[in-house]
Amino acid sequence: MAYRHASRLILILCLGLSLALGVTLTSAVMAQDKPRYGGELVFAVPAEPPSFDGHRENTFAVIHPISPHYSLLLRVDPEDPNKIIGDLAESWTVSKDGLTYTFKIRKGVKFHDGSLLTAKDIKATYDKIIFPPAGVASERKGAYAAVEAVEAPDDQTVRFRLKWPSAAMLSNLASPWNYIYKAEILAKDPHWYEKNVMGTGPFTFVEYARGSHWVGKKNPDYWDKGRPYLDGYRALFIRDTGARVNAVRGERAFIEFRSFNPARRDDLVKALGPRITVQESAWDCALWFTPNHEKKPFDDPRVRRALTLALDRWEGSKVLSKITIVKEVGGVIVPGTPFATPEAELVKLAGYWKDPEASRKEARRLLREAGVPDGFSFTFLNRAIPEPYEPLGIWLLDQWRKVGLTVQQKTLETGPFYQDLRGGNFEASIHFQ
Repeated sequence: MAYRHASRLILILCLGLSLALGVTLTSAVMAQDKPRYGGELVFAVPAEPPSFDGHRENTFAVIHPISPHYSLLLRVDPEDPNKIIGDLAESWTVSKDGLTYTFKIRKGVKFHDGSLLTAKDIKATYDKIIFPPAGVASERKGAYAAVEAVEAPDDQTVRFRLKWPSAAMLSNLASPWNYIYKAEILAKDPHWYEKNVMGTGPFTFVEYARGSHWVGKKNPDYWDKGRPYLDGYRALFIRDTGARVNAVRGERAFIEFRSFNPARRDDLVKALGPRITVQESAWDCALWFTPNHEKKPFDDPRVRRALTLALDRWEGSKVLSKITIVKEVGGVIVPGTPFATPEAELVKLAGYWKDPEASRKEARRLLREAGVPDGFSFTFLNRAIPEPYEPLGIWLLDQWRKVGLTVQQKTLETGPFYQDLRGGNFEASIHFQ
């Protein structure tokens, strides 16, 4: 859900390098064209899941260890990020007026408890996401404002009826957090999936040892015959960056999906040479500065505008890209993609001006006009994650100091951080999306 206490101002979009580090035992393995069956993939994750429910969470700490247990209705093609393909959906049609999306569901798909999946399970899943019961958090509810109803006219058909056409509908349905849950379980307890796991994905749940690891094993009844190739996987929870680097260096972990900062990355390449593969790509995500507009003075739009005007994003991206996983400056759409805002248009927006002194002069004027005294102090709630939250938080505090604000940073582990964010227990914070 969109946090009801928050007003989001874009800080930096496409935060840069999504670095996957893969260690192979021999260069010969890298050279093979055909995938091989067997083995356990071990990877490092810098945080633990605040809950197991993908519908309520918005963090890699859920996606990395938990997603392999679930299927989606649609998914992004791993070979082409601009293409949407079916997962549980075998096919689909869109009405000429763009108001009805009809999906045909694969037959014979089994949940991990052996029961058959039907369209009712997909309807129940999306009812929970789009029309959550009282007391049930839904991180992506706002993405489906156009949806009037979800219907399951028979066991193999799901229909979404819209109030108005939505160009983002298929992309929203392909969100990796939209795990398909079992209708029978949701009917009994819509909170069940916050502490339990049971899906139709390629791997079944084995165990979660808090502070240590998460384990999944191959699902012998997975609908996509011949998949998965792996016998299982193990996620190691290692918060400290140095410890994760050492895990990869010592081959205790084979992949770090989120990346290391440039210095750590280069050290690994130097140490492991041809035994390590570094894959870099644009990261389709953003960090949003989030003032609590239900608390003064952040309820004043002049103050919120001043806070974004204080930020020199262009210089910040140059500096931060050298020390953390931040790279590009962008607007609402990822830079370099077809609908991205051109830089010539971006620089006209507040907070994107190329003249930081003029921008900060306007920020100081707005703060005075809003009655915010010089030296005004507030607390910035940040997530205790080394990459990229902590260095980015330090940068933000320095930027706001330049317009006369005094900001203290408070860091919390993932679970308490999201609890305070959802509960509105903060003055200003940061949110990853």
